[in-house]
Amino acid sequence: MDTPPRLAVDRLLDDPGTRIIVCCGAGGVGKTTTAAALGVRAAERGRKVVVLTIDPARRLAQSMGIDSLDNTPRLVKGVNGSGGAHGSGEGEGYGEGEGEGRLHAMMLDMKRTFDEIVEAHADGERARAILANPFYQSLSAGFAGTQEYMAMEKLGQLRARDDWDLIVVDTPPSRSALDFLDAPKRLGSFLDGKFIRVLMAPAKVGGRAGMKFLNVGMSLMTGTLSKLMGASLLKDVQTFVAAMDTMFGGFRTRADATFRLLQAPGTAFLVVAAPEPDALREAAYFVERLAAEKMPLAGLVLNRVHGSGADQLSAERALAAAENLEVGGIVDQESGKAGLRESASKPAAATDTPEPGSPDGRARARTHDHTDTDIDIDADVDEITAGLLRLHAERMQVIAREQRTRDRFASLHPEVAVVEVAALPGDVHDLAGLRAIGERLAAGVPAGA
Repeated sequence: MDTPPRLAVDRLLDDPGTRIIVCCGAGGVGKTTTAAALGVRAAERGRKVVVLTIDPARRLAQSMGIDSLDNTPRLVKGVNGSGGAHGSGEGEGYGEGEGEGRLHAMMLDMKRTFDEIVEAHADGERARAILANPFYQSLSAGFAGTQEYMAMEKLGQLRARDDWDLIVVDTPPSRSALDFLDAPKRLGSFLDGKFIRVLMAPAKVGGRAGMKFLNVGMSLMTGTLSKLMGASLLKDVQTFVAAMDTMFGGFRTRADATFRLLQAPGTAFLVVAAPEPDALREAAYFVERLAAEKMPLAGLVLNRVHGSGADQLSAERALAAAENLEVGGIVDQESGKAGLRESASKPAAATDTPEPGSPDGRARARTHDHTDTDIDIDADVDEITAGLLRLHAERMQVIAREQRTRDRFASLHPEVAVVEVAALPGDVHDLAGLRAIGERLAAGVPAGA
């Protein structure tokens, strides 16, 4: 089949027109590590980068040498655009901003982001009332869809500050990673829904007239709501909605603006996957969803791809060689030992029987010991060699299975640019590991090559 186009990662990072990179994909495919590695490489090529993770895992902070991440961007020490310290900027293609690159990292705090919005867009008294409202506290701490909306808010805030020329976003795992694309629509539906209009009615009418309107015109509705929610909770919700009424339009406006920002040419989506059927099925979903939303897809990052320096030896030949060694070694070893046992059981001739302690006796004993040792060593070598051949066969079978999986994805989405990242022998836990991932991202080859 045709080879997919290659994803040129360094070209993407060096392009000053690239302002936002969104990494999305299923869980457990190395998405957080990819986002962090992109941030490190871009900073060391001269970009001013901030990495925003929405994944609550602590791997990003640990790999960057930071005790913890929070809602405030933290400078990552040891990462700069000088290029000389680590050699990451040497050679062709080094960013024009040499010496100016830096990296910040942060983790979305959903409640704190919501609090910041309230504090920024409400007067002091109303902001305090909202922040103290029990319903608001529940909503801001974990209401369905709040995290995705707040992720859009934080992205919009970072972009508006203009302190960084590249924002790398690490999204939550699984399909919820793209739920923030639906946030403006869901928010609009929520604010325009009948439930909210009922709760807002007293505030819009105002004072006693409002309470009379609610009690007379919608007593049945509120009675039902009181039974379902409890009178206290219903009052908290009504108070919250009344206080937030003037802010609803701003929520919708900012969410729509961020949505348009994600569709803009300066944004690039990277779908991250592993060469496994489930992960690539999720990747296909992301590709199709991004196309439906007219989001700019840069390509697919295929992590943890296995390879072999001895791929000319097929799995079938390796297994056949292992079986020959195992069968041959067992026969030889058994016949050799049997021969020794037979020689030992036969009565020796008088001329062959040395005197105890004679030099000839010691020599013969050494000869027999040496022969037995040779047999054992040969058997061990054959056993080890057979084991290595079987391990190689397993690796070749994994490589073939991964290739078939990649081919299926490529046949469905031949237009998607691909970069393969070779699997590392261990986990990434520091900046050196992130640099190694970045180098593999830049030097990766397209699937099937």
